[in-house]
Amino acid sequence: MDDSPTENRSPENQPGKSVLAELSTPIYGLFILGILYTLYLAHQIILPIVLAVLTSLLLSPLVKKAFINWRLPKVVSALVLVLVVLAGIVGIGAAVATPALEWAQKAPEGISRLLVGDSEIMRQLDKVSQSAEQVEKSVDELSENNQSKPTTVVLQTESWRSQLMSKARNGVAGLALALALTYFLLVSGDRLIFNFVKQLPRPQRKTVLRITHDSQQQIAQYLAVLGLSNLSVGVLTGLICWAIGLPDPAMWGLIAGLARFIPYLGNMLTIALLAVVSAITLDTLWMMAIAPLSFILLTTIVGFFLEPWIHGFRMAINPVIIFVSIFFWGWLWGPVGVLLAVPLMTVIQVVLKQIPRLRPVYKVIAR
Repeated sequence: MDDSPTENRSPENQPGKSVLAELSTPIYGLFILGILYTLYLAHQIILPIVLAVLTSLLLSPLVKKAFINWRLPKVVSALVLVLVVLAGIVGIGAAVATPALEWAQKAPEGISRLLVGDSEIMRQLDKVSQSAEQVEKSVDELSENNQSKPTTVVLQTESWRSQLMSKARNGVAGLALALALTYFLLVSGDRLIFNFVKQLPRPQRKTVLRITHDSQQQIAQYLAVLGLSNLSVGVLTGLICWAIGLPDPAMWGLIAGLARFIPYLGNMLTIALLAVVSAITLDTLWMMAIAPLSFILLTTIVGFFLEPWIHGFRMAINPVIIFVSIFFWGWLWGPVGVLLAVPLMTVIQVVLKQIPRLRPVYKVIAR
């Protein structure tokens, strides 16, 4: 029997397969770009869904324990947990909104009062201002001799208050959608996952169930330990602000605790806010330095003992990847994306670790 047909059936002698292999990488790239474009364009719909899925992953173990231990129906326990989350969001918003608006109104006056005085900085600023005025007068004299004055065009733009109200309305609508979807996922999400798993081949069923279980466990443990450390930092920061005489110390402690949910950037933002508020409120230089330096000391101590355990055992991802993900999700979805960056990386880490084909990617981004 002739063996030539067998040789012709080899992958090297089949041009169709070689062309498909060459096109596979560009097609995957276009597919990834299409996903990113969809995530950016449809963020008003996708963002509440992602937020609901992450919240349901966090709360579903509590719903299961309530059903197993106390035979509490999922409908009741899910409703109680969603109401607790809503009450917490409303309480935090009410505690921060009023003092923050008052400080926004006082900040320009306080900064101008801080800059007024016979200091070296002000003398240099006055010299620069006088030089700029002289240059401006010279330019005006030359322009008057050569041509008539230009016509002033006034563009009417939307005020920042109206923009803020529009974003607030969109945020409230997205939050309502996320909470409603969270409730239905807590009640019927297990059935949806079970029906989905039944349609998969048997080898893949365990992988999907393991990804779901590990995602719930990782997010719950990460947020529990991080929430405890942030609570301690927030309480101590509020007490320090109260001791040195800063107004609204509870608000600054709350901001310090909440900002630490954003790795790296949250700490820098809190240090800057405490430095500005201390400079506006207090008189002496050493008193101004107490609040920001104390926060730096607290975050250093907490980060030295707790954060290596959180990021080293629970989320073994390279800090460079975490930092880049914060900027990426922040660019994609704004401030909410910054808050969701670390939980999303937790889920992505679990998926990459459990799927054999994607495990090399996990090894690249791991510590």
